[in-house]
Amino acid sequence: MRLIKEFELAKKALDESKVIAFPTETVMGLGVYYDDYVAYKLLNEIKGRPEDKPYTLMLGSTTKIEDYAYLSERDKKIISKFMPGAITVLLKSKENVPGYVTHNTGVIGIRVPNLKLVQNLINYLNKPLLVPSANKSGNKPALTSLEVKEIFGNELGYILEGKSEGGVPSTIVDLTKEEVRIIREGPISLKDILSVL
Repeated sequence: MRLIKEFELAKKALDESKVIAFPTETVMGLGVYYDDYVAYKLLNEIKGRPEDKPYTLMLGSTTKIEDYAYLSERDKKIISKFMPGAITVLLKSKENVPGYVTHNTGVIGIRVPNLKLVQNLINYLNKPLLVPSANKSGNKPALTSLEVKEIFGNELGYILEGKSEGGVPSTIVDLTKEEVRIIREGPISLKDILSVL
């Protein structure tokens, strides 16, 4: 019951174009609805983040990925092996993803976290979130809801209590071209990924 109450409060904040924070299996994350431009601008402002750095689209289930991005057979193999998990895949986005989300590149980073809390939250909201790590640009990400409060004070609409599990940001892998490329090394290596193919 407590969780449903928390989800309701998080939804209320998001519906009002505010930014929320929650634990993930890597670090604490911030979140806004992916199609809310007002909240997107606020997120940039709160983080002090340069406009040219896109955010990850976080989904509650791998079955939803094809609603927002195009997948090849190769992509599906990688996703079925490593997702949900600490991996973000860069894919060609579909037309329903707003241009400001991809910075008009047509490329979207997608992640399905391995933490039931976050999956349940996003499925409850029934809408993907844009999620960066909970930090001011250039600083270390928060690992607990207490640290989030210390960093952001009352700038956020709602904070889900708890702590993150890993402390290591996800691996980012580019699947938009023929060659699979690692953009940021995390818990999953290029060797791990290529072993699936």
